[in-house]
Amino acid sequence: MFDFDRELKKLPHCPGVYIMHDKDDVILYVGKAKNLYNRVRSYFRENIGRGVFIDQMVRQIAYFEYIVTDTELEALVLENNLIKEHLPKYNTLLRDDKTYPFIKVTVNEEFPRLLITRNVKKDNARYFGPYSSSQAVKDTIDLLNRVFGLRTCNRAVSSQKLEKRSCLNQHIGKCSAPCVGAVTKETYNEAVGKTLDFLNGKHKAITEELYDKMKKASDEMEFEEAARYRDLYNSVKSVAQKQKITDSGKEDKDIIALYAEGHEAVVVVFFERDGKILGREHYYMTNVSPDKCSELMGDFIKQFYGGTSFIPGELLVQYEPEDREVIENWLSDKRSAKVNVTTPKIGKKEKLILMAEANAKVILSLDREKIKREEARTTGAVSEICELLGLECADRMEAFDISNTSGFENVGSMVVFEKGRPKRSDYRKFKIKTVSGADDYASMKEVLTRRLKRGIEENQNPECEGGFSRLPDLILMDGGRGQVNIALEVLNELKLSIPVCGMVKDDNHRTRGIYYNNVEVPINTGSEGFKLVTRIQDEAHRFAIEYHRSLRQKSQVKSVLDDIPGVGPARRKALMKAFGSIDEIKKASLEELSAIGKIDQRCAEAIVTFFSE
Repeated sequence: MFDFDRELKKLPHCPGVYIMHDKDDVILYVGKAKNLYNRVRSYFRENIGRGVFIDQMVRQIAYFEYIVTDTELEALVLENNLIKEHLPKYNTLLRDDKTYPFIKVTVNEEFPRLLITRNVKKDNARYFGPYSSSQAVKDTIDLLNRVFGLRTCNRAVSSQKLEKRSCLNQHIGKCSAPCVGAVTKETYNEAVGKTLDFLNGKHKAITEELYDKMKKASDEMEFEEAARYRDLYNSVKSVAQKQKITDSGKEDKDIIALYAEGHEAVVVVFFERDGKILGREHYYMTNVSPDKCSELMGDFIKQFYGGTSFIPGELLVQYEPEDREVIENWLSDKRSAKVNVTTPKIGKKEKLILMAEANAKVILSLDREKIKREEARTTGAVSEICELLGLECADRMEAFDISNTSGFENVGSMVVFEKGRPKRSDYRKFKIKTVSGADDYASMKEVLTRRLKRGIEENQNPECEGGFSRLPDLILMDGGRGQVNIALEVLNELKLSIPVCGMVKDDNHRTRGIYYNNVEVPINTGSEGFKLVTRIQDEAHRFAIEYHRSLRQKSQVKSVLDDIPGVGPARRKALMKAFGSIDEIKKASLEELSAIGKIDQRCAEAIVTFFSE
């Protein structure tokens, strides 16, 4: 058993990282310390105002371990790496920035390309971002490729091994075609360098160069070329004009502010490059302590700049991080130049901070309203259904429907909703095997039996995989008493106890209520629970109809020619291409049929015999 008193006495008075575990060896928290002895012991003192969140974490600590480092800077880097690796429950976490797109410049290739990616790797490429809008990234990449003629293909292009011919992009002026040697490596890399300048916010040189080329082409009466440069010039200028604020200081800086409420926060970052604010990004953080904003600011800076390639010379922050000097040294080391972290109190810089904070507050409040609405229509709706039917749980609901056309191509559908949301990966289609004709009850019995039997088999045999192992908390039938009774009969035969209710429709085929325990349960048609039942019923119906339609279309593709011995898809295609219609094939002579390349004498005779009978 872990002896806290003894282990606390062993703690060294030096920098390092400490790791808190619970009784199941799960990492609860990772932290860094200038002095491990003082920092770790502070968690186990009483009445020191740590806050409810930390107190809750401390109660779960079963043991701790620590890693000694030479400097506090090394501890900061190690802490950041461990947090990203383990995502501890009680660390303040920046939501995974892999959900945000980056622009990747493959400078590690001989002829670099521009790509959109959501993963930053250590591959010697240059990354710009993250950005909140993937469409903006795509537009930017398209513009830069057009301006600088960068290649977009994924060929392994080398100046030592040229292709014999270029692709269409060169012919329409969208690529400088290094693959065929149409541009030298030096000239191409100049264009890449200008692309990097552009991504760093330096537009002036590019607009001036495009303007000069446009004017020169016009003076030489190369009007088509001049028009092309004019369009590119206008495109770059429109991007540059999106900047909202200009600073004569021409500095690169980031402005960072946050707004916290409960255990969530939004951090807003304004990016200022070459004296211009290029735009704004916002990031959500979880597991926050709203009364420890300085600590939260430090956590954000470490996690955000640990995963981005470009670091400006100055960070304007709303709250000074507790370990500002260590963070400055770390950022300066990553940038290979001095980085200042400052907290402005007056003037224009303070106004920028206040603007960022106001943005953060608006974003968080809007997001909370969105979350509330989504919860009401999903988990809130599930709770309403549970209360209405007297159930403890209905996290997983499965709905079934049958579709056919006068008994032709009988199919069944199973749709799954978990916590009020469709789980499309668990949807299943059933082609009815044992029922002929339009017998919906018998078809439904087959579908339910196959589904539930497979679930039982998978639970009894873990090696049997098929996605049926989790049984539903509630079964929804597309109908009333008859459909519900079929389901109850199947459950009784398989000795399963799962609640079943029917989704009853009115004369206009609209959901009107729920049939449960032999009665139609009244339900408020304006409630979220009713709306969820309607969505589930519509989804089951849609899924069944789509499957039935696809099978029907496949069967309609069948041709009368398929019934002729020796005529397969290739010969059928050759016949239709030669004669145009079945009627013309019927009229064709043996000689005319034999004249077709894929039709031999024997096959021609079979065709003539088939149509003469």
